Amino acid sequence: MKSKEFLTAEWRALAMLNYEIDPAILLPLVPRGTELDQWQGKTFVSEVGFLFLNTRVAGMAIPFHRNFEEINLRFYVRRKADDGWRRGVVFVKEIVPRLAIAAVARVAYNENYVARRMWHGTDLGENSFTKSGLVEYGWLEKAGNQSRNFLRVRVTGTAQPLVAGSEEEFITEHYWGYARQRDGGTVEYQVEHPSWNVWQVSEAEFECDVARVYGEPFADALRAQPSSAFVADGSPIIVRKGVRL
Repeated sequence: MKSKEFLTAEWRALAMLNYEIDPAILLPLVPRGTELDQWQGKTFVSEVGFLFLNTRVAGMAIPFHRNFEEINLRFYVRRKADDGWRRGVVFVKEIVPRLAIAAVARVAYNENYVARRMWHGTDLGENSFTKSGLVEYGWLEKAGNQSRNFLRVRVTGTAQPLVAGSEEEFITEHYWGYARQRDGGTVEYQVEHPSWNVWQVSEAEFECDVARVYGEPFADALRAQPSSAFVADGSPIIVRKGVRL
């Protein structure tokens, strides 16, 4: 039986930069009851920027909090349940532009949300982008000199369905979220959306003070060239209420 809806929205123009990483770096962050999920023996983290649109929490639209950007760093896990393997994501950190959004997520799921000044440029049209093809998400860190951080990609061609067995399918087809709790337990929540179409990327750039934002252990992986980069078109989504395992 599915749990109640917690949040509904649209996720659009998801720019995903995917980096291979030493699994030993992630093991201390793996929620209890789950294990790292790998693709062809490789372990990934993804830097993801996207638009949250038409957001409703428990069916209610909150003024000035319906449309906003999010940028997150995530990795991939799986859990053996009664109905088989559930493949999900764990968030290292999630960045949003409003304090209220961050506060709700921390209270509801104990997710590591922070609020920062943010911007985006997507130019998303009907299955295509403008001539430039640029998709960008960015934020300013509060500390120090207000450092400017961003991910930027240039798409090519038109959005295509996911190829079965591809790295893109592995990255996008995780329909559960897992969050460690303060007492060491785990909350599991389901995310529902159809399979997305993706644009290939001809150029990818990630500018970030990784050590300050995410921690020194992630620095080497996120300073390297990504293993893959693409933009997913997105869709309406449902996030269901979390269940403690």
